[in-house]
Order: sequence, then C-alpha cells, then structure tokens
Amino acid sequence: MNPIRHFLQFKDLTAEEFAYLFERTKQIKSYFKSYQLYHPLVDRTLAMIFEKQSTRTRLSFEAGMHQLGGSAIYLNTRDTQLGRGEPVEDAAKVISRMVDMVMIRTYEQEIIERFAAHSRVPVINGLTNEYHPCQIMADIFTYIERHGSIRGKTVAWVGDSNNMCNTWLQAAVVLDFNVHVSTPPGYEVEPERAGLYDTTHYEQFDDPMDACFGADLVTTDVWTSMGFEAENDERLRDFQDWQVDAEMMAHAGDQALFMHCLPAHRGEEVTAGVIDGPHSVVWDEAENRLHTQKALMEYLLIGKLA
Repeated sequence: MNPIRHFLQFKDLTAEEFAYLFERTKQIKSYFKSYQLYHPLVDRTLAMIFEKQSTRTRLSFEAGMHQLGGSAIYLNTRDTQLGRGEPVEDAAKVISRMVDMVMIRTYEQEIIERFAAHSRVPVINGLTNEYHPCQIMADIFTYIERHGSIRGKTVAWVGDSNNMCNTWLQAAVVLDFNVHVSTPPGYEVEPERAGLYDTTHYEQFDDPMDACFGADLVTTDVWTSMGFEAENDERLRDFQDWQVDAEMMAHAGDQALFMHCLPAHRGEEVTAGVIDGPHSVVWDEAENRLHTQKALMEYLLIGKLA
C-alpha cells in the first residue's frame, strides 16, 4: 500500500511531480473544453472544511470533484463540532474514516498539520495564513500556458509578504526560478515563517520599480488579508507606493504577465488599467485553479497514470 501523500506546502511535491501535474492539467483541461466526460474518481468523496470564507476555493474544488465523477461535501467550522471545541486530532480521525480526501481552508498552518498527522486520507491545503500552494500551482500553470517553462524566469512580488509571497518563494526553490520581492518597511519576508532556508532564488528590493525591472511576471495581492482587518487603515498608508500600475509593468517589459489571486481592490494594490489591461491573465489564472486542482486530486487519490 502506498503511503498517504498530503499537499500542505508547495515543497511537499518535487519538481518532477509538478512537471507531471502540469501535463495532467493540460490534458484534463482539454477534456473540459471539449465537453468530454472524464470520471476517474467515481464514488470518491472530498470533504471541504472552511474556517475562512472563499469563492474560488470552494467553487473550484467542488466543481472539480464533480467533474471527475466524485462528490464534495461542504463543512463550515461554525456548523460543526470543530467550531465547538472538538480537538482537531479527533475530527481528523473521524472525518478521514468517512471520505477519501480532505481540503481545509483555515488560519494557522499548525491546524492543518495536526489534522494531516491524524488523517487516514490525503489532506490538501486550501489556504492558511502561511501558505497558498494550490493558488501558486494554478499561477505557474497559467504562466506555462502563455510562455512555456518558468525555470530560470523572474517573478516580481510587490506588496505584503503574505501566504502568497511565502509560497512563491518555496516554488522558486522547487522549480528553479527567481523571485524579486518588494515590500514596505516592516512587512519584509520572514524566512522561518515562509518555510524558506535557501535564499539563492530570491532577492529583496526596497523600490518596487527595481523589483519589476526585467521581470517575466509581476504579481501582487490585497494589502489587507483576512484576519488583518484591524490593520486596514495603517496598511493603506504603508502600501500606497506599492500599487502595481502601468509604470511598473513598463519596467517589466512588453511580454510580462500580470497575476492576482483575487479578489482585487482596483485603486489599491493594482490599478484598473493593469488588471483589466493586456498584460493581465487573472481570469485564466482563476479558471486554472479548477484544472490544476483536478490534476492534484487525481494524483493524490490514484497516483501517476501510465
């Protein structure tokens, strides 16, 4: 019996596994676009546990599981015993006896790590405060669709060193590309929190224009992530010079792509002219959550196909 595989951080999989997953994503997306039924997960069930709200994560996992022939069950912690103090370990032991896979979107990474340690089935990180590996999978696949391999390329991260930034840094190590990070003072990358101990693939820039210079991809996120709403006014002041605008994209070059995990606040972290402009691939990026996660679920449940 093969050991259970979880996807809790980007570095949980190897470069070779990601190469396989991106090829599977391409094939599975082609089935979707040609209305071809593909049901490798018939009679399999995904439990989706949400402590943080979501649009794209819920829809992409739920629709994805149905499109693969399986079923998905939505659980909100407010409506379960987890919301009434049941130990995470006990919940993991029970839930994982009733379903084939679990996706969790929660706050602290420790919660999902504890759940996975007591689960009998694969566990997927749908987002934590520290990491967002499924989103970065979709982002990288979107880049590959447009420009081929991301190896050796440069990604410019402008804004908060949040879970998205942390995961880009991990992905750079695994897939051998570079990340230029520019954050306001006081919001710099924390290597330990990022789970990053190899700094050969990233460089910190005080000026976001310098970070974007020559980049193949420019990406950002909201300035105030869920759980930090009390800091919103302060962050609006601190981040005002880190708005991705046409000038930043011009520094990156004509072929550079712009990405955002959404939802976006036009006029804050990005101008409308950029997110709705010719460099932007945010809508492809959003759709690709569906297809990369289908490939991931297929792989975690039935392994590599010949």
